[in-house]
Amino acid sequence: MPLSIPSGTVTFLFTDIEGSTKKWEQYPDAMKSALKRHDEILKVAVESNSGYVFKTIGDAYCAAFSTAPDAANTIIRAQTELHAEEWGEIGAIKVRAALHTGATDERDGDYFGTPVNRVARLLSSGQGGQTLLSMGTYEMVRDNLPEGVSIAKLGEYQLKDLARPESVFQMTIAGLESEFAPLKTLDSLPNNLPIQPTPFIGREKEVDEVEKLLARSEVRLLTLTGPGGTGKTRLGLQVAADVIDEYADGVFYVALDSVTNSDLVISTVGRELGLQEGGDQPIEDTLKSYLKEKQILLVLDNFEQVISAAPKTAELLAACPDISIELTHKLNLNAKNYGG
Repeated sequence: MPLSIPSGTVTFLFTDIEGSTKKWEQYPDAMKSALKRHDEILKVAVESNSGYVFKTIGDAYCAAFSTAPDAANTIIRAQTELHAEEWGEIGAIKVRAALHTGATDERDGDYFGTPVNRVARLLSSGQGGQTLLSMGTYEMVRDNLPEGVSIAKLGEYQLKDLARPESVFQMTIAGLESEFAPLKTLDSLPNNLPIQPTPFIGREKEVDEVEKLLARSEVRLLTLTGPGGTGKTRLGLQVAADVIDEYADGVFYVALDSVTNSDLVISTVGRELGLQEGGDQPIEDTLKSYLKEKQILLVLDNFEQVISAAPKTAELLAACPDISIELTHKLNLNAKNYGG
């Protein structure tokens, strides 16, 4: 354990196990011992490099370090030992990892702020066995790497926080896997989500609650309501970015703030999906035909403008069983609110 909790400029190391849910379903008893061994390896690696584990969620580890080299040495040791371990019938335990450095806010043994969100988004883009670094961390470790360890730039990627692109680097350890599938970022998945001028922080609880609602199979229409200026649109966009992996055919944002005729809602949705009007078939039928076998999340923003289009929206959901719709709806309330 570190003598004190790292504060100020901190390097974060986040990890989790790829495919752990499936392994738990197939090998519940074996996974108990495997997770215990996984935890031992991570714990010893963190503590031997003066790190501080501030949160564990299932098989996910969140640790903080006063220096970036300590964080790098931790994951080098952990990945090496995890790779060498015999895991028996469950097969290899592949851990993805992400490192990011930044100034953060520490309170009551936990961390808050943009760097925490950034490293979480970076982790979500990786694959099992892969270790990713942000530019800030790379600059601090590149000249002090152990023998057999190298770092290569993968490029600039738009992470799922809808803020600025991030230069992403991959650490390679001799003897371990070095080739991975493309990163799971907004660049590689179908979407038209607008980039935002500022990071989204401070509403993690609301994001988590909305995502849990949207994940329920019976919830295919979710409405975020509240007075103007309470951040419904930004919340809806962040949720859409976070859950994009759950929709094979993408997530799409449809701004309705300038639409005052409810009859134009369907055609507006169609245009955002790249569909062309014209010919003998009504755009409504074209849209239903296009979406019928698609897995798509639609974010319809400012739906209060076109509330009489609700029946057509319901028809669209009925005709297209694998799509979901997230609405934002402004109410004349004196307090913040969101509902489903």
